[in-house]
Amino acid sequence: MNTTEIKRRIEGAKDLDFGTIFNQSIELFKKVWVQGLVTLLLNIVLAIPVIMIVYIPLLFFGFINALTINNSYDAYDSYGQSGMGFAFGLVFLVVYIFLIVAMSAIGLGLKAAFYRICKLKDLEQMGNEDYFYFFKKPYLGKTIKLGVAFAGIAILATLLCFVPIIYAVIPLSFIVVVYAFNPDLSVSEIVKLGFDLGNKKWLISFGLMFISGFLAMIVGLVMCGFGVYVTSSFSYLPAYFVYKDVVGFDGEFDEMRQIEQ
Repeated sequence: MNTTEIKRRIEGAKDLDFGTIFNQSIELFKKVWVQGLVTLLLNIVLAIPVIMIVYIPLLFFGFINALTINNSYDAYDSYGQSGMGFAFGLVFLVVYIFLIVAMSAIGLGLKAAFYRICKLKDLEQMGNEDYFYFFKKPYLGKTIKLGVAFAGIAILATLLCFVPIIYAVIPLSFIVVVYAFNPDLSVSEIVKLGFDLGNKKWLISFGLMFISGFLAMIVGLVMCGFGVYVTSSFSYLPAYFVYKDVVGFDGEFDEMRQIEQ
């Protein structure tokens, strides 16, 4: 599906029903809660080596910085100490940015793959539950670039204080959904379409995501704490159904409109 067609569908989107989407999310969750748990566990597993890689240079420069301070009167003057401190701060900043981007790319790729699995279960289609679909050669580079864009927008919105990040969380959620079902579009097109859909359906999307996220947390805590890992994917599902109702999938969108007419 091309960008022009997706934009046309977003601009001409009908009003959505909160209750219908919420109920659909519950029914789909019954089918994909295992896949949602696997996605979360994979996210944790993949994050471990990234964190280990990040800590190695930090520990090394921290050790060097400690030696610098301990031997400052013997080998270094105050200028040398300040220079080493600046170098450590610069390394920390670079490593921290790398960590954010890496975690963003991992989370985005796995979540996009989860949405593809959701489509299979929702439409009862046959297909492979490929959790690493977006980490393979055709899409790995784009997943990383989207991770950079995703992290950059989130950081900028956070720096602009509380209100912008509340607004941005909805378009950011739709960026992942748009990527899941339109991976051949460019990074800029995916980001723009995510914001177009987020702006168009912001209020109902925010309400759905807030309620579903809150319920997922409460039910998870009732299930002895660990249940949060099981129920967390429920909060992802409203975005899928908003996208499905507004944009749809090739062929199925037109069939749905014919049935409504």
